[in-house]
Parts: sequence; structure tokens; C-alpha cells
Amino acid sequence: MRKFIFNGAIISAAIGLWTTIQTTKSGPRDWKVPLMWISAAISLVIAVGTVVQESREAEDRQLGK
Repeated sequence: MRKFIFNGAIISAAIGLWTTIQTTKSGPRDWKVPLMWISAAISLVIAVGTVVQESREAEDRQLGK
């Protein structure tokens, strides 16, 4: 769990998600809002995928594969 919390990509994606939430609450409802949500979701998925991949590669290095 620690590898997700302290990873820079996850922190950046979380900040982007927070910004999207705040903009959705206070900003105008126009065509940009769905694009912001899609962008935030893609960023979060990529960040999680990167952490999982790095974790698997580290395990493979430890096992000597």
C-alpha cells in the first residue's frame, strides 16, 4: 500500500482529480467538464498501472528472473 501512497505519479493524479472535483463543483457546466473527468480518470489509471508494473519488475529482480 505504501508504494501507491508515496509514488509521485499517484500523488500527481490525485491532485488532478481533486482539481477536477473542485472545478466541477464551482465552475460552469460546459463541454469541458466531461473531458476533465476523462483526463483525470486516464491519469489515475496510468499512474496505478505504472506502480503495479514497477512493483512486478522489482519482484522479478529480487527473484533473479
